[in-house]
Parts: sequence; C-alpha cells; structure tokens
Amino acid sequence: MADYLLNALQWIDGLGTWAAIAFMLLYIVATVAFLPGSILTLGAGVVFGVILGSIYVFIGATLGATAAFLVGRYLARGWVAKKIAGNQKFKAIDEAVGKEGLKIVILTRLSPVFPFNLLNYAYGITNVSLKDYVIGSLGMIPGTIMYVYIGSLAGSLATLGMATNQANPTLQWTIRIVGFIATVAVTIYVTKIARKALNETILTSEVDE
Repeated sequence: MADYLLNALQWIDGLGTWAAIAFMLLYIVATVAFLPGSILTLGAGVVFGVILGSIYVFIGATLGATAAFLVGRYLARGWVAKKIAGNQKFKAIDEAVGKEGLKIVILTRLSPVFPFNLLNYAYGITNVSLKDYVIGSLGMIPGTIMYVYIGSLAGSLATLGMATNQANPTLQWTIRIVGFIATVAVTIYVTKIARKALNETILTSEVDE
C-alpha cells in the first residue's frame, strides 16, 4: 500500500496548480479508508515544503477525520461499536467525552497512543459534538509539522525513508515529550471524570433505594 501512496504522491507532484487540491482529496480518502497517513504527511514535506505541506496535511486530515466521524455516527455505528468493543481506552473516553468533549479530543490528538484513523470513527459513537470534535483537531498541529519537516529533509520522494535519520533530534524529542505529557494528562483527566461519574451513579442509586 505504501508503494501506491508514493506513486500517487509522484503523480500529484506533477499536477502543478491542482496538486494541493489533489493531495488534500487523497488525504481525505486515505483517512476514511484506514490508509497510513504518515506516508502522505512525510510526502507533503517533499512536494510542498514545510509551511504549505503542514497546511495541506492539516486541512486534509481534518476533513478526512470529520468525514470518518460522520460515517461512524450515522452510517456505520454498529460496525464501529463492534470494532472498539472491549477496548478500555475508548470506553474511558466515551464516559468522559460527553462532559469535557473539547479537552478530551485535543489531548487525544496530541497523544500518539490513540490510533488516529480508528479514533475518528470511535468519536462518532460518543456524545462529543461535531463542533468540539473539529476544533479539537488543532491538537494534530505539532505532530503534523514535525512529520512534514522530517519529510522535507528527504529532498525527493525516492529517498523519503531516509529522512527520519536526518531529522533534528531535539525537535523529535520535543514532540515526543509533548505527546507523552498529553497521554498522561488524558489518562488522569479521563480517570478523574469517570470516577466522578461512577460516584454520582452510586449516590443516585442509594437515593432511589
């Protein structure tokens, strides 16, 4: 699949004025279809450079994530529910996201622990609003810029895999630390909200009795 995406990037690279639109459309399709977005993100750095590449990736990823969210909410709700059944991470998010939707979405977007493509569909069956979900996509920006930058170091699509070794280690570790902090934060935050919800349920049950 990686070869197909690289071939698509090479085709896009020769489109001139239409390249940006074609790239964003490809990113939307890839996101909805569970294709590896990392290849496209790295490739954006080669084709468009760091600034424009980051912008096009962010737009494509946000639109693709929104499309997957809507599919999960309205068209494939049963399939998504089965896909994440038994996953404790998603269960905890589901319990917390109704109360603190925007904060949870931003934190999970910052954290590399939560799989991007599956998370898009999973959010569709939670109570998070579409508005909070879209705004929460801002959490993708740090990781997007880092991977586009790494891709830009390759110089050409043919040497894309070598770019990772050339990347600024300080930048890489900074993004990793940010991701780690976000992971810890979302874990603590979700646990706190879930515990509060559980206590409220217990109190309500005792009152009813």
